[in-house]
Amino acid sequence: MTPKAPGKGLGRPLDLEGIKTYSLRDAKRLANVQQFAKALPPPSGFVEFLDSLPKTLAAKSLLNVMHAIVEAHRKQRPVVMAMGAHVIKCGLSPLVIDLMERKIISAVAMNSAVAIHDYEVSLVGYTSEDVGTALKDGSFGMAREAAEAIQEAASRGAREGIGFGAALGKKINEDGSEFAGYSILAAADRLNMPATVHVIIGGDTVHMHPNISGSDLGESSLIDFRILAGVVAQLEDGVWLNVGSAVVMPEVFLKCISVARNLGNKVQNFVTVDMDMLRHYRPTVNVVQRPGDRGYSITGHHEIMLPLLRTGILSLINQEGAQ
Repeated sequence: MTPKAPGKGLGRPLDLEGIKTYSLRDAKRLANVQQFAKALPPPSGFVEFLDSLPKTLAAKSLLNVMHAIVEAHRKQRPVVMAMGAHVIKCGLSPLVIDLMERKIISAVAMNSAVAIHDYEVSLVGYTSEDVGTALKDGSFGMAREAAEAIQEAASRGAREGIGFGAALGKKINEDGSEFAGYSILAAADRLNMPATVHVIIGGDTVHMHPNISGSDLGESSLIDFRILAGVVAQLEDGVWLNVGSAVVMPEVFLKCISVARNLGNKVQNFVTVDMDMLRHYRPTVNVVQRPGDRGYSITGHHEIMLPLLRTGILSLINQEGAQ
């Protein structure tokens, strides 16, 4: 006798129409714009501080990364920042936007968790759930507004051929969102800068909502992959920064490199950097080791290391300008 399956109905898709949602405006979150970093001018004497650092190990790597970004900026070569969600949740959006506005960062790429947090901040000025608490009653990820906005942007991005990131940035600006000034995607739209979003279906809170279309998400994110591959095809003499993405963006980057080279683009001489609180396998091999021969790992808390990196870059640029 053939044994029966271990559970009745296993393998059937779950009907999500009964999902209970709530308004983001009524929610409590862990990160808000009052906590975010401020994009201040670099203090005088900071170059002297950099010169005082030991020229060895991590300090030498950090200095090399700063100089590489300054050199790429001087030569008008791309500096691309790929990122994970902690960049937003640690309050670093103002610093990223400042570097974009100064044309030091040329393009941004992100996993879709970043896009969700970026949108939530733009709408209400806060983001980041207490996951442990919300998971207990099934309310985790059930805010309506983000799911509605993500679906609208994914549909537009696919329909108009502009991609997910561009469509969501346009939506934030067109809606006149109260905190749009804190949005990386809105800044990219305003600056006409590439901003791509890379989705793993089932990996984000919005995928639990019944209104989400997998075909729209997939098509708009695939367009973004091709946009990013076009950016990477021009990365010669530039810099690729991977900030806080342990899996998605290192994997996307590797495929972009392969596509760019397969099509005959020269992408050989560039600097890669992984910045994270821990060293992980994929960023180490896919960002630092495999793509080229000038890769650096900068390990430390984002909320300390990214402000330090920005201040060093601006100080070195100011020094060049004064000479």
